[in-house]
Amino acid sequence: MILVTGGAGFIGSALVWALNQRGHEDILVVDNLGSGEKWKNLRGLKYADYCEKTDFLPRLERGDFDRKKITAVFHLGACSSTTESDCGYLIRNNFEFSKSLAVYAHAHRARFIYASSAATYGDGEHGFDDDESMIDRLVPLNMYGYSKHMFDLWLKDQGLLDQSVGLKFFNVFGPNEYHKGSMRSFILKSFDQIKETGKVQLFKSHRSDYQDGEQLRDFIYVKDAVEMTLHFLEKPEANGLFNIATGIARNWNDLVKATFNAMGITPSISYVDMPESIRNQYQYFTRGNIEKLRASGYDKQLYSLEQAIDDYVKNYLVNGARLG
Repeated sequence: MILVTGGAGFIGSALVWALNQRGHEDILVVDNLGSGEKWKNLRGLKYADYCEKTDFLPRLERGDFDRKKITAVFHLGACSSTTESDCGYLIRNNFEFSKSLAVYAHAHRARFIYASSAATYGDGEHGFDDDESMIDRLVPLNMYGYSKHMFDLWLKDQGLLDQSVGLKFFNVFGPNEYHKGSMRSFILKSFDQIKETGKVQLFKSHRSDYQDGEQLRDFIYVKDAVEMTLHFLEKPEANGLFNIATGIARNWNDLVKATFNAMGITPSISYVDMPESIRNQYQYFTRGNIEKLRASGYDKQLYSLEQAIDDYVKNYLVNGARLG
């Protein structure tokens, strides 16, 4: 059986969908459905069992799931809000829970693949290379990034990082993110703005070396992200930290223009001041080095930003469709 935490969430449900495409249905999904619409991501998926996150660790320790051996753990569940200010909450969710699951997985010889984050790189002062020898030098800009960084460091200190796979997801977008509120990708946000007003607002640049809307990000389509994730299920000899990215930095203007074009509407972009509360935490440039991923044997061609947005808009956003 394959365990997927966060399996009703954005990347988690896309991963379950991709597993289904490969014929895997013996899947245990763990999540916290709450009162939102995340449950809708499960409707088109095939899985063997579901467990609420609050009940999961006690049930796991009691052996409730021992009827079938868990052979692989995809630990994607976490609080992913970059503006979350409750540090204790982040520690319990992103650090302590992760430690317990890692200990279980390694004790039971299950493949352990987990979500780290590109937020661990901070402002990029030390680059965006997924080299384990560099992680002690990284300084995340927010508590979310630091909670992920803490777990990377803990695994390394425990001697478990070279027996695990930590995935440093960059800016992932695509189907099944409808429930994410303020944490939705800007493709979805701009799609909604265009439908409502015919225009899109972007943050002005507050640095002289970047023009408005020219801040750069490594945007990756969720379909590519889950293909990369499943690569490590099929390559058990590959371990350590890996960037889940395209290796190409694109600007916000490009992203918004591609969204307008996919909708068949002439672009109309204006620029507004960035809130002072986030200016000191704002990343002006991210680009994941994926040489290590490629060296591990991943050779699939990636969607371009324009191809991905065209697929997302035309096949999902215009009719509210989901993967499944």
